[in-house]
Amino acid sequence: MTKQMRLAAYFNPTGHHVASWRHPRAQIDAHVNIEHYVDITRKAEAAKFDMVFLADGNAVREAHIDAISRSVQFVAHFEPMTLLSALAMVTKRIGLTGTVSTTYEEPYNLARKFASLDHISHGRAGWNLVTTSSPGDAANFGHDHLMNHKERYGRAHEFAQVVQGLWDSWDDDAFERNVATGLFFDPSKMHYLNHKGEHFKSRGPLNVPRPPQGYPVMVQAGASDEGRELAAEFAEAIFSPHLNIPEAKLYYDDVKQRMQSRYNRNPDHLKILPGLSVVVAESDDKAAEDFNLLQSLIHPVVGREILATMLGGIDLSPYPLDGPLPDPMPPTNGSKGHYESILSMARRENLTIRQLGERCAGARGKLSIHGSPKKVADMMEEWFTNNACDGFCVLPPYIPGQHDDFCNMVIPELQKRGIFRKEYEGATLRENLGLERPENRWNRIKKAAAE
Repeated sequence: MTKQMRLAAYFNPTGHHVASWRHPRAQIDAHVNIEHYVDITRKAEAAKFDMVFLADGNAVREAHIDAISRSVQFVAHFEPMTLLSALAMVTKRIGLTGTVSTTYEEPYNLARKFASLDHISHGRAGWNLVTTSSPGDAANFGHDHLMNHKERYGRAHEFAQVVQGLWDSWDDDAFERNVATGLFFDPSKMHYLNHKGEHFKSRGPLNVPRPPQGYPVMVQAGASDEGRELAAEFAEAIFSPHLNIPEAKLYYDDVKQRMQSRYNRNPDHLKILPGLSVVVAESDDKAAEDFNLLQSLIHPVVGREILATMLGGIDLSPYPLDGPLPDPMPPTNGSKGHYESILSMARRENLTIRQLGERCAGARGKLSIHGSPKKVADMMEEWFTNNACDGFCVLPPYIPGQHDDFCNMVIPELQKRGIFRKEYEGATLRENLGLERPENRWNRIKKAAAE
């Protein structure tokens, strides 16, 4: 069988474009409209997407009030675990992946939530593991300062180890529920983790049975060296930020080589999915017209503030909109992947702050394309066949309009080319991604002892 492309649908409430809510084909109250999310998730499932994905943060996004008051994304919206649990009840096959940060969460609470979601969805849960680089989040959890990059990733590494250990608290067949004998579970199949590390102590066992998938699918988005190492050890899908094939392929090869050489993991068990913002229409001209309409709706202050946020919170207000980024750039404690990609783009194309703001505010620093279904599919196929990715995290610029158009126009074109499924392969997210179900560590320990 021909290698199959993997697709995630990334849902910001009204869409990924910063001016999405102003588009006539957007759902203007999407951030509090459950019917909207039910509708678009069912459409993604009908189109055979592997998963829907929800980003998240624990603060109203910090920016100049003139900018933030004109924005929808990361301002006020549903908490993802609650929303995904609701969506689990109205879907059957599509994966349900949510973002929860390791910086302001405890491993036990997180392990419990995702194990529960995996049971509720019958094996379709995914956890997007992130560290938090927003000062606003820190302030909401009683911290005056943000953890530095290295500390955040050190905590995240141990956090993931603890979570996986807690998911192994019970053998798969621990719960006998034997009415005749009165034995509800086999005591020998319950396990204490007794973790004591640099950042966490957790005794266990988890008070939720082992998830149907063993572990919910682990998703990650780090592009820094620490992020790559975390992904190489734990991630089964990565949302990457690269803007061209050479950079994407270097990243792809690096992370897959690390997971094989350092962690003895099969490189096929990690799906790298660059973010891709698509405006598609019947023709290139109609797509360009729609794209230009969206871009025209970006307020310059909003563009500048989005750019500043993606560069790690650098204050760009002292610099002229029609001038270049400052040189040298101030240091940042934010996302290294976004920072480096934006600087590379600015220098390569000699872009002004206004132009960079429009570019970044539109696609949020991700790869973007507008055109006919053929043009979009050609680009996606080129990346895929050149091993620059295993698929894409699709970012509809406005929803439901462009999500509908992608499902109705691009998906059939990919299917016609034989590189995207027409039916789901299995019932769980792991099965549909082609991932193995992890064996319980206590079974491995028993086998090793018996040898």
